[in-house]
Amino acid sequence: MSVSVTAYDDLMAFQRETEALAQVMGRLGWDQETVMPRGAAQQRAEEMGALEGVLHRRRTDPRIGDWLAGIDAGALDDVGRAQLRHIRRSYQRATRLPDTLSAELARITSRAQGIWAEARAAGDVAHFLPTLAEVVRLKREEAAALAQGGDLYDALLDDYEPGATAAGLGAMFDRMRPRLVELRERVMGAATPPAALHGTFPAAGQMAVAHQIATHFGYDWRHGRLDHSVHPFTSGSGADVRITTRVDEAEPLGCLYSTLHEVGHGAYEQGIAPDYALSPLGNGVSMGVHESQSRIYENQLGRSRAFCGWLHGRMADTFGDAGAVGADAFYGAVNRVHAGYIRTEADEVHYNLHIMLRFDLERALIAGTLEVADLEEAWNTRFAHDFGVAVDTPAHGVLQDVHWSVGLFGYFPTYTLGNVYAGCLNLALRAAVPTLDADLARGDAGPATAWLRENVQRHGGLYEPAEVIERACGFAPHEGPLLDYLDAKFGALYGV
Repeated sequence: MSVSVTAYDDLMAFQRETEALAQVMGRLGWDQETVMPRGAAQQRAEEMGALEGVLHRRRTDPRIGDWLAGIDAGALDDVGRAQLRHIRRSYQRATRLPDTLSAELARITSRAQGIWAEARAAGDVAHFLPTLAEVVRLKREEAAALAQGGDLYDALLDDYEPGATAAGLGAMFDRMRPRLVELRERVMGAATPPAALHGTFPAAGQMAVAHQIATHFGYDWRHGRLDHSVHPFTSGSGADVRITTRVDEAEPLGCLYSTLHEVGHGAYEQGIAPDYALSPLGNGVSMGVHESQSRIYENQLGRSRAFCGWLHGRMADTFGDAGAVGADAFYGAVNRVHAGYIRTEADEVHYNLHIMLRFDLERALIAGTLEVADLEEAWNTRFAHDFGVAVDTPAHGVLQDVHWSVGLFGYFPTYTLGNVYAGCLNLALRAAVPTLDADLARGDAGPATAWLRENVQRHGGLYEPAEVIERACGFAPHEGPLLDYLDAKFGALYGV
């Protein structure tokens, strides 16, 4: 056996153990957000900090550099070279960070989650801001270490969307914003907008319908589960992929479509080729591609007129009179455009404006041109300008998202990038599956999800993010298909 082959085998065996430990770390986070006793928060912070220290030492182990140097990439196949690409990128990033910084970030962000949840429940910004200031300080240190003189925000963004830049995303957002604002103004000025659902929808019924939706969209219950959390999320990969949702008995669509959103994430992880499990290719390639799956499941498929017709029947069966609106009225309620406060409950017209707000604010926080003490005022001012209403409570404003408490700076713009990718995939999917609407009208998402699994999900991290979308669609991703889809859908729904 050649030295090169031995080095590759040794590297992959070492990486497999690291990936397994990272899954354990993820499970600790899932437990913390779902079933962990409230009084365990401080101990959990110490546990996660200790495990992150172990992981960081493995990710910076000098043997990785030796193995990489001893491997002839030309002797490997495409899968082997892709594994090396990910390992080399991770190693270069990890070796730029001091062990103490990684462990401190894990400890602080674990503690910050609980403090954020308390502050959100109480509507008390002051309770959270000192901790957020610690997180921002550490993320600035991390960005400086990673950037090595380059753009600080780009260094953080690269962790979620390799190859993307703030300048490139900002330019795309600038192209999108005028059409989004113009569409919003037309829709909000419509003479007869759709009505919202009214009534009481018991939690047990919502969860029963959520389970049905997840099943029809191909979520594999043998390797997954659905639980409650403050903020819906997906955790895990391969054989253990868990999703969460939340329930409001006055507003069932939040539960159902949060579930479907997370099913998109979960189905992506479950759909990756099994041979890639516990390797760098065994996860979604980027958060933008991940969001393309959650958003196309939730919106282009789940909020389509065809699928809403099927879902309307399930709502009527489950909730009786409470769900007894007509199918057209239900479709209108599902797609109702309103200037709401909450990003996760935002309609498709407003959603990207929520993301642009967060993108601009967090870039300023990392750059140091906005301080944490001024964040609430900056948020409220921008929100009033973009949405035309004043924030009524911090839980509807700066405290609504978990992301900053857990240090996910650079993550937010991938939501809109995911929408852009989803717009491209929807165009290609409809061309490839001409029976799509007839299938969805029967509640059968199988042909759609099979196409997505074959063209996107199974590849895992094999290709670079934009390449995944281009291979699936046959053209380089751009914002046009998404904007055209939004114009056509909401122009027809609102008669504008």
